[in-house]
Amino acid sequence: MTENAWLALYLLFILVVPLAIAGLALINTGLGRSRSAAHAMTSSLCVMSIAILTYFSWGGAIEGLVGGPYFGVWLRPFLRNVPWANPSAAACLLPILSVAVSALIPLGSAADRWRLSGACLSTAVFAGFIYPLFARWAAHTEIFVSHTNGLIFPYGMTFLLDAGGSGRIQVVGGLAALSLAWLLGSRSGKYSASGIPAAIPAHNGVFVLFGCMLAWAGWLGLNAAGAMLHIPAGLPAERLVLVVFNTTLAACAAALAAAATTRVRFRRPDASLIANGWMAGLVASSAGCATLKPVTGILTGLVAGVIVVLSVEMFELHLKVDDPCGSISVHAVCGIWGLLAAGIFSGSGAQFMAQLVGIATLLGLIFPMTYGLNWLLSRFIPYRVSIDGERQGLDLHELGADAYPEFVVHADEFMQR
Repeated sequence: MTENAWLALYLLFILVVPLAIAGLALINTGLGRSRSAAHAMTSSLCVMSIAILTYFSWGGAIEGLVGGPYFGVWLRPFLRNVPWANPSAAACLLPILSVAVSALIPLGSAADRWRLSGACLSTAVFAGFIYPLFARWAAHTEIFVSHTNGLIFPYGMTFLLDAGGSGRIQVVGGLAALSLAWLLGSRSGKYSASGIPAAIPAHNGVFVLFGCMLAWAGWLGLNAAGAMLHIPAGLPAERLVLVVFNTTLAACAAALAAAATTRVRFRRPDASLIANGWMAGLVASSAGCATLKPVTGILTGLVAGVIVVLSVEMFELHLKVDDPCGSISVHAVCGIWGLLAAGIFSGSGAQFMAQLVGIATLLGLIFPMTYGLNWLLSRFIPYRVSIDGERQGLDLHELGADAYPEFVVHADEFMQR
């Protein structure tokens, strides 16, 4: 493939990635309460903007993948001497959009109770330091692994297999979501005195399901462009068909697996969990989208669809973590499964060990760092709205206007003092 043909194809896939951002924003909004719907969409727009500008300003320079010549504009006043005419500068586009996708994930777990100011501050730290730190590690760290007689020795070397970003986009964002859910605590009325969770249904299931369809289109671009950029030897054009197949098959299999699991456990399919299953399939497919076979892509999706339902139940019922949109289960848990699946189905013991090292880095370094930095920031700027603000709704409390002013959206039990 010529350089110009590669660039044209890459840009074509990049153009549909914003649909993944739109899909996530709609899902987060639809799964939240109606009295915070405008706030959820406003937060999505602000968080996306801050993530992109922060990454462009200095986060990309920290990542170093394409950051050296093109980012770190604080070192290049007025954007002079930046080689925009070089076709390789197009490689900047995917990381900029990827950090926006990742930064939207925590909004789902913190829905209905996270201040806009706190979300903006947290996103600046996330996009300027946390996200690029792991992305740099994943792109530049050669993992020395070998397996002999049950022991691990420094023998061969390989990189983390994460073409579409199950780890660097999804798990990093999902672990940030877990950090914020713990720091903010549960929504008012979610748990009784005995610890039994109350059902707070999605206010707009149509938003959620339409968001899934938008996310599908966006994920095709995200995985295809990621495979073109992050596969070490380069990805032949004909292999992009496999990326599209694996992404789609995994999502379909996961949605049906989630439908079957909810039918068995709750006696009827659950629309919001089926939507979570669809998203879980997209997330899990990302790591191995360019290397899985269609059959193993389907298997990856089937497992993700079951895992996400069980994980949502575990976090809500047993761990008492209030995650309105299932962001932790979809992005962190199923993202980790996607990394494992890419290693398992690669047929290489060294690659599987490299995936384990990547997961250990996420859980042992990125998660404590994310939690610690957000805990520190929350000491200076309160993250959570007041109880009165939550009862009133974030639309009125922070924005001064409802998303649905012509309808009654406040239930009596939430208006009582």
